[in-house]
Amino acid sequence: MLDLMQLTIELDREVDGRWIADIEVLNILLYGDSMDEAILKAEQAAREIIADRIAHGELPAEAGNPEFAVAA
Repeated sequence: MLDLMQLTIELDREVDGRWIADIEVLNILLYGDSMDEAILKAEQAAREIIADRIAHGELPAEAGNPEFAVAA
C-alpha cells in the first residue's frame, strides 16, 4: 500500500518558463507561472482528491493530513 501521508512533488520547467508540479501517485500534473504557484496548485489538488477518496471510503481518515516533499 502506498503511504499517502508522504507525497512527493516532482518539479520540471518548460521552455516557456512555466513550472510543472507532478504528484505521480495521485495522477496530478499541474502548471504554474512560478515554482511556488505550481507547488501550491499540486498540494491543493492532492488535498481535494484525498478528501474525496476519504468521503468514498477509499482511504482512511488519517490520510487527510498529507505531508509534502519537493524532490530535489
